[in-house]
Amino acid sequence: MTDETTSWPVLEEAHGALRGAVAGVTDWNAATPCAQWNATQVLQHAAGDQIAFAAFLTGGPGPSEDPFAPSGSLESSPGSVAELALKQSADAWAAVAADATEVSVPVPPNSMSAAMGVGACALDAVVHAWDLAVASGQPSPLSDSIARELLPVAQQIVEPLRAYGAFAAALPPEAGDGDAAVLLRYLGRRPDWSA
Repeated sequence: MTDETTSWPVLEEAHGALRGAVAGVTDWNAATPCAQWNATQVLQHAAGDQIAFAAFLTGGPGPSEDPFAPSGSLESSPGSVAELALKQSADAWAAVAADATEVSVPVPPNSMSAAMGVGACALDAVVHAWDLAVASGQPSPLSDSIARELLPVAQQIVEPLRAYGAFAAALPPEAGDGDAAVLLRYLGRRPDWSA
């Protein structure tokens, strides 16, 4: 950690995508690409993951419930839930030096470079932003540029997580796929998913 503030553009874009997707959801019981979860549960999972990243970095408290077993019941507005989590995550990462070679993260192997760790955090946020956006008929917030940046991160961290059921099996790429579609298929999501 350092006294200086570090800027992480990839995290800012991913957080903006999640914030925007949350703001556009009108039915929090809507089905999502995460077949077992509705929109509320995806938000709880995404928020819990951001809080978990912050907790690993700072030693502060983790999420109040298991992000992998979201209750589907919110104690405050969806926007408030998202903002609290995004602020904790952004503040924690701002205190991490860009050239740090080892930071604690809640994904295997639980320690990686700052650049890889912030990529993992951004990947989580932007993919769940996509889940919420397509579940509610919004345009995809997953740009080809951020997908291109995050695919190498996904390729390094996702396989161990599949063993825990965190991601479905990868889907084969299809002709004409852009970078966003390639990333989504790698994460086991159908780019053409609709409710």
